[in-house]
Amino acid sequence: MIDGPDRTPLTRDFFDRPVLEVAPDLLGRTLVRSTPEGPIALRLTEVEAYAGEIDPGSHAFRGRTRRNDAMYGPPGHAYVYFTYGMWHCMNLVCGPEGRASGVLLRAGEIFEGAELTRKRRVSARNDRELAKGPARLATALDIGRALDGADAIAHEGAELFVLHGTPPPRDQVRNGPRTGVGGDGAVHPWRFWIDGDPTVSPYRAHVPRRRST
Repeated sequence: MIDGPDRTPLTRDFFDRPVLEVAPDLLGRTLVRSTPEGPIALRLTEVEAYAGEIDPGSHAFRGRTRRNDAMYGPPGHAYVYFTYGMWHCMNLVCGPEGRASGVLLRAGEIFEGAELTRKRRVSARNDRELAKGPARLATALDIGRALDGADAIAHEGAELFVLHGTPPPRDQVRNGPRTGVGGDGAVHPWRFWIDGDPTVSPYRAHVPRRRST
């Protein structure tokens, strides 16, 4: 367990709010992943908000499916999905149960258990790159579909939970377009990050896939 003043667990009420309130408020919070080898702790530095069925960029835009079921709550649970046939990414679900929304965890600074993550992220050139991007973050923390729907509120035996951490001053929080989101969903400036933090991933605009002829 982490020592210091940031050990207070976030409650379910923290997540039971609109996604655009929760997303920037997650910056600086501590995400803890319990593994058989030991705990890994990460300070969140970059996130993206997805507003469910009213958001063309969300997996829940067209309604509830087996894949996105965890997005519908309860708040404070994880939504983990598989993408591009090779990577996992993780969201923290927020808002009232039954109404899909979630915050994609895009990047963070690993400050405990880095030696465990280096084994999974052998291509990282330095520790700043261990969780720099949503797929890298999930890989570093050994997050897969087995954690889809997991309760991320601290409890006995929790594999994943969030602590109060050290939120940045408000004037250090920036927002802009979401990375890789195209179509109508591209207009929302719902990516939030800590200004100047070296673990924040670079912005990349959506590039449509070419169809083979």
